[in-house]
Amino acid sequence: MNPSITDSAVKAAIAAIASESATTAEKIQMLIEIALGFQKKPKTAKDLRSAVGLYYRAYEMCGEDYPLLKAKAQVGMAGTLQTIPDAGTELLLQAKAGYEAAIPILQQLASKEEVAESQMNLGLVLQSLVPFNLARIVDSIQAYHEALRVFTWEDYPQEYAILYNNIAIAYLSMPLASEREYLRQGLAVQSFEVALKHITLIDHPREYAMLQNNLGNALQYLVSSHPVENNMRAIAAYDEALKVRNARDTPLEYANTISNKANALFNLLDNPEKPEVGNLQNLLQARAYYQQAWEIFTQHQQTEQAEVVAQALQEIAVEITSQP
Repeated sequence: MNPSITDSAVKAAIAAIASESATTAEKIQMLIEIALGFQKKPKTAKDLRSAVGLYYRAYEMCGEDYPLLKAKAQVGMAGTLQTIPDAGTELLLQAKAGYEAAIPILQQLASKEEVAESQMNLGLVLQSLVPFNLARIVDSIQAYHEALRVFTWEDYPQEYAILYNNIAIAYLSMPLASEREYLRQGLAVQSFEVALKHITLIDHPREYAMLQNNLGNALQYLVSSHPVENNMRAIAAYDEALKVRNARDTPLEYANTISNKANALFNLLDNPEKPEVGNLQNLLQARAYYQQAWEIFTQHQQTEQAEVVAQALQEIAVEITSQP
């Protein structure tokens, strides 16, 4: 069996560092850079594990003499651990510990952007641990808000959009008593709307489409006394996302948005003023969207999503036959 490219690259890197006449600090930086290469463009999960190994070697070489490099190695290791596919709780807890140890050092010695990026990633790790009761969602939201002090919409629109998107999703996952359900959903909708004040279609189309699509989802499932109005607002948000997303350039995002829009149409009367008319027109429109989404998901081997849409197509067929 041939050793993989990763194995030989790692061995070569370690050999070079062992024989180099470079200083210890330079060797540590070299290890961190090679690890970062594996982390940013992994071909397999093994590459990610190799990156963790290299970061750990760099971390160990730091001892107590290189606190900033040590913190950078910890952050690199944590960032890699959280991207390992199906990272179990053990890896996520290691990532959390890495960020929590490194952030105070970064706050003293690194740039404010490096600190904010670590806070943003810590927020994600905490959010992933919440379903296992190993972290609190409020701490995740707090970490995102800390990062927003640096990642403002003027200077870092992409990070700003992602942070508000994450905050909204965190609110939606908050466990609240059912009578307070509307509160968390309202906070989520508000978060999307805050971000959309600054993230525009012209300047940041991709982020704009993501926020509008997710705003549509939040509105559609909002517990409220105005379901029709919310569904119509959701459809308007999906239409905004569809100004960017299309079948040619962003097929999967497009399929996602049209299937979300179909869900909203499924539950909307053709004429809210005349409920007796039913919703045949909206059902036919929804069916066309589901059909197109199913074709795209199937073509791109997105089996799970294709199955969900196929199920919706069966339900819609039943609904169409029962129309007045």
